[in-house]
Amino acid sequence: MFSRKFYYMFSTEQLKEMFHMLVLFCLCCLSLIGVFGDSVSVMEGYSVTLNTDVTEIREDEDILWTFGDENYLLAKIKKKKKIFYTKNGTERFRDRLKLDDQTGSLTITNTTTEHTGVYQLEIIRAGNASKTFNVSVYARLPVPVIIRKCSSSSSLHQNCSLMCSSVLNVEYQDKNTYSCVLNNPISNQTTH
Repeated sequence: MFSRKFYYMFSTEQLKEMFHMLVLFCLCCLSLIGVFGDSVSVMEGYSVTLNTDVTEIREDEDILWTFGDENYLLAKIKKKKKIFYTKNGTERFRDRLKLDDQTGSLTITNTTTEHTGVYQLEIIRAGNASKTFNVSVYARLPVPVIIRKCSSSSSLHQNCSLMCSSVLNVEYQDKNTYSCVLNNPISNQTTH
């Protein structure tokens, strides 16, 4: 009975409009997925692999990998012509690119913070496909040092302050224990 009353509360025209709004909303969400792409985080010095999600490149497919806003060509595969190419010549990517000739996946080895950016994959075939990777490479964090500075106001009293070597605050824990924490989204270093 409730569902019948609910149905009659809206006219057919209103239901069509709601349906069209829902479809538009879903299309917007799908297009945003393409804009933001996959987010990948890695610590400096490690390797990162950007997967095509293809098990094997077909004869009629070409794979193109580009980097950054200028769409700098990093690698390409032209399966039919048996061309497998990585652009290792630039200083930023020198001897760091590895291309999987079966799947087209791209691996960046010994990463640095210079490798942070947007990587674009294009699979050229009858129905083109593309994929975006937002890669973040984080620098290794140093172990923080707590620095104690003391000054005497008299022979009986001494005032001390604590500073963290990398940031300006030190957190008080309990029982005169202090900690200094450095962190980024994938790691942290703490000194007590």
